Amino acid sequence: MKTLTNYRLLNPKLLIAGFLAIGGIVSSCDSLLEEKPKTIVTENFYQSKSDFDAATNAIYFPLRMVRSEQVAILSAHTDWGYGRGSRAQYNDFQGFNPTNINAAAERWSGFYEGIRNANIVIEKAPLSEELTEDEMNSYSAEAKFLRALTYFDLVRNWGGVPLRTDQNIAQKDVPKSTPEEVYAFILADLADAELYLPTGASAPGRPTQWAAKTLLADVYLQLEEYGMAKMKAQEVLDAGEFRLVPIASVDDIRNKIFGAALVTSSEEIFSFKFTRQTGQGNGLPWILNHPSTGLYNFGGAYAHYGDATNPFHKEWEEGDLRKGLWQLVDFGLGDSTIVNGKYAEPQAVDNTGAGNDIPVYRYPELLLIFAEASARVDGLTEENLEALNQVRRRAFGLDPGTVSDKDYVLEELTSENFLDLILQEKAYETQFEGKRWLDLKRTGRAEEFLMKNKGITIAEKHYLWPIPLEELNFNEAMSPSDQNPGY
Repeated sequence: MKTLTNYRLLNPKLLIAGFLAIGGIVSSCDSLLEEKPKTIVTENFYQSKSDFDAATNAIYFPLRMVRSEQVAILSAHTDWGYGRGSRAQYNDFQGFNPTNINAAAERWSGFYEGIRNANIVIEKAPLSEELTEDEMNSYSAEAKFLRALTYFDLVRNWGGVPLRTDQNIAQKDVPKSTPEEVYAFILADLADAELYLPTGASAPGRPTQWAAKTLLADVYLQLEEYGMAKMKAQEVLDAGEFRLVPIASVDDIRNKIFGAALVTSSEEIFSFKFTRQTGQGNGLPWILNHPSTGLYNFGGAYAHYGDATNPFHKEWEEGDLRKGLWQLVDFGLGDSTIVNGKYAEPQAVDNTGAGNDIPVYRYPELLLIFAEASARVDGLTEENLEALNQVRRRAFGLDPGTVSDKDYVLEELTSENFLDLILQEKAYETQFEGKRWLDLKRTGRAEEFLMKNKGITIAEKHYLWPIPLEELNFNEAMSPSDQNPGY
């Protein structure tokens, strides 16, 4: 570990590779940890700081692996995204085919593997005779942050789910909890994470107090507790730890915000880290890119795409650099087909070996969370309008902090159309980050926008994913009646 720490100053991405590799090594012990977590000899393991470094790193491994597919699927669920081949099932909103039901089950398993590994750290850290109290609190807080983030993914996509915790870690059969119970659990985890996480990341990709506050703001926004959402977002803004990355071109977006060689940036609040290494890389750039663009050195699967005739794209103002990430590529679906080059990677080691990180929270999203929460509490104000305008200015290559002719003007807006602008700005800013579909569901506007931009209706069952049959068949605390509607 000392060698890695020293080498970080020379090549931070290789430090991350070492950190990820440790996660992979621990993950190889899956069967032992999954079947009988308490059979590990506690007096010999889960004692030292290095033990808990390895155990904490193991939480990240499955969560990173599931993230790229999760983002791709959520992007096809939107009013602007489409899936090709079997992935078309994700954007027609009439339900999943057997292939995609199985794929959803794999994502479920990946999430719960991460939760299980977090539960082990949370259970064992207080029992260690070697950790200081500060170290114990720190490891537990990091694990609770990741556990809360994962349950937030689960509850928004599956609804009520089994709450597997450090308190029932030995139980195979765990009943389905209500969404309200899951959210209460998430908030409790984040209260501890916010209290004990550091203000500065211990290494790139590790959560901070600011990441916990940002996640809290997002959770409160989901729960329509707008006063709390505003307060938590405001605390991060007031800290002054983050700022928007200046850009002047489309390539600046690719390289300075989402670049494969980028270690971190001034706007990164929390990301899942990847590196150019087999088994430790990101598969999303290969999923999205097309060989003709030259943005990915292994071509690309172009499994997800857009359409320039979709009103979402047609109404997007010219000059917005984010729109320039889309390129026309006719691969048999018509000359209005567009593919997105947000994640460019010229030196990937294989189809899943890209070095691009996947952002979970960036500063522009925090600004928009604040703008929405503030508007819902206080109405339209100069402060929340400025938060929106900062994101908009940057998108046109302007100084985010300087008034411009691209600004929205207070006197020309109502609170209602201000909220519409925030929703749309967030859609432009976070494409292929897995945000739009969840925002449309949260605001109750999915049906409206899917009809407007794709001309389709949403089957009721497509608002939630199916609970895996293995969970229903082998978890004796659940039954077929626990399945989500329509499956």
